[in-house]
Amino acid sequence: MNAKRRPLIAGNWKMFCGGTTGVELAMAIAPLARDAKGVDIVIAPPFTVLAACANELEASGIEVAAQNMHAKDSGAYTGEVSPTMLAESGCSWVIVGHSERRQHFGETDAHIAEKVHAAFRHNLKPIVCVGETLAERESGLALAVVARQVAAFVEHLVEHVGHGVIAYEPVWAIGTGKNAGPAEAEEVHAAIRNQLEKCAPSLGDNTRILYGGSVKPDNAAALFAAPNVDGALVGGASLDAKAFGAIARTAASATR
Repeated sequence: MNAKRRPLIAGNWKMFCGGTTGVELAMAIAPLARDAKGVDIVIAPPFTVLAACANELEASGIEVAAQNMHAKDSGAYTGEVSPTMLAESGCSWVIVGHSERRQHFGETDAHIAEKVHAAFRHNLKPIVCVGETLAERESGLALAVVARQVAAFVEHLVEHVGHGVIAYEPVWAIGTGKNAGPAEAEEVHAAIRNQLEKCAPSLGDNTRILYGGSVKPDNAAALFAAPNVDGALVGGASLDAKAFGAIARTAASATR
């Protein structure tokens, strides 16, 4: 980690804990901000419990993200959730372009860029996900794939330096128990930062790049030791308040 960029630990609950259990989990996570000083902590519950969690965490210092959103402000889009709705629900962040959205719902680089632009329009800070499949990595295409994905939305980051976050999540490591080693993660993070610096030096310096993909308490310290890893987008471990807290405390220790 680089001391000039404040670490960020974000928990993506995916399609779990969407009711009473979500509020209970938020309550269990609430003390984390006190225990992990100097770390920004964000949770991303399902839509059904966003407002309740935001209300529960209002005085905690922990912020709330949505896991996705539609790019339009309103309209005849049955079942979709707009950025205005998210803002009114208490969200200050939104995850955009997660590989599961790309894979299962056909989201393209163009869709993701449109959502990033919409997020900024409504003062929502996007956590934009990028990452390669196992086949792409084995073909030596990992860096090229990630560079293409970043290029699709980087112009919007340039317009809002320091407010957007990139999460590198190798698709083959999400929910599989596998994760990129620190050297593999650092290689991609450094390439992303170099790409950002070419667009604007301040963008490279001020954009936090998270690692995601089977992050757990026992591998977090090694990942956070990499200079271009600024935190984590945590999946399964974010559903366990103790595990999530341990990851956040590890991030706090990494900057001391």
